[in-house]
Amino acid sequence: MKILRIVKLKKWILTIFVSILTISCYYFVSPLVLSFSSPQVKVFEQVWQTVNENFFDPEFNGVDWQAMRSRYAPLAAKTNSTEELAVVVNQMLAELNTSHTHFYTQAEPAYYQIAGIFRRYLQKTIKQFLPNGKLEYTGIGIYTEKIEDNTFIKAILNGSPAEKAGLVVGDRLLTVDGESFSPIKSFVGKANREVKIQIQRQSDSSPITIALVPQVFNPATMFLDVMKASVEVIEKEGKQIGYIHIWSYADPIYQEQLETELVFDRLKDADGLVWDLRDGWGGATPDYLNIFTAPTPTITSIFRDGIKREYQRQWTKPVVMLVNRGSRSGKEILAYGFRKYNVGKIVGSQTAGAVVAGSPFIMSDGSLLYLAVSDVFVDGERLEGNGIIPDVEVALPIPYGEGIDRQKEKAIEVVLQELSN
Repeated sequence: MKILRIVKLKKWILTIFVSILTISCYYFVSPLVLSFSSPQVKVFEQVWQTVNENFFDPEFNGVDWQAMRSRYAPLAAKTNSTEELAVVVNQMLAELNTSHTHFYTQAEPAYYQIAGIFRRYLQKTIKQFLPNGKLEYTGIGIYTEKIEDNTFIKAILNGSPAEKAGLVVGDRLLTVDGESFSPIKSFVGKANREVKIQIQRQSDSSPITIALVPQVFNPATMFLDVMKASVEVIEKEGKQIGYIHIWSYADPIYQEQLETELVFDRLKDADGLVWDLRDGWGGATPDYLNIFTAPTPTITSIFRDGIKREYQRQWTKPVVMLVNRGSRSGKEILAYGFRKYNVGKIVGSQTAGAVVAGSPFIMSDGSLLYLAVSDVFVDGERLEGNGIIPDVEVALPIPYGEGIDRQKEKAIEVVLQELSN
């Protein structure tokens, strides 16, 4: 009887040991083995581990991060390219329900744009993965959105090949030189060469073919170039309405350019201003509001010709902020302060609610993980997941919009109302 109990005890101990060993192998040995089975699984493991070590919330926003590894690793093992892997990885990252958390490949303009924003930190790491070691890509200057398996233009960079050729927001993209549209692959090796893009402008219209010439974009300079190209002075009802679109605020040079335009250059004589912060990237800091809120002395300069020249580094005339779902991060902090300090009206649609701090990590195959590494509060309030609701809401449906910008039109109208008060 005693011997039987000992045998049963040994079996029980052996069962526990095997269970522990199985679990250990599942979580530690299995991923290691898988990492040698394909380059995709190796990158998947690297992404998972990077999130595990660097995501700002140690509780992973309430998600069982170990379980996510178990759920998505088998799917990653079935992929045959980085692009296929990106679909799986981004499904896993979406479980965290947090902005500034996305996996990018070299098949996307955003890859180069983020790398350009953080170029000072990434240059040495990323150089080996870039053609000729240069951080650049060939494109036509558009942002696109997938809606019901169709690709539509949702924004166009000012002065870009797309704008010059007459493409407009709302166009459905069909083909490029007879092949399916791809934002990067469609234009590889085609810089300064004419390509033919087939689009559909209305839901019931026949396709249109438009010829244009793609260009090489340098992410380090492109957003300043398109910002300068966006500047307009619009004559309406006897008034001059200034307009400027800041696509990225991830460098002080954009604020410096805004202040130059307002104080010394093309917008200085405008009666009012539309400050467009739609789409693109954030990065702004709250003190960028100072040009609208902080009083400064008037400076008078007298040169040899004896003419007095005065300038005031504060904009005291009406200003309207224009936002949409693509206004994110630091731009949302500006919108928060714009309202709090009664600078002017906010027009457009609700902002992204993407207000945490992100940092890029380059994976072993050159892909880029953008990851939320710090939570952010504004005056003790968390904007992440909420966003800013405009004072004047204007919907702007994308599909077949024919380039009609009702949000911009409304912003101009609001400025004129302010001028008449």
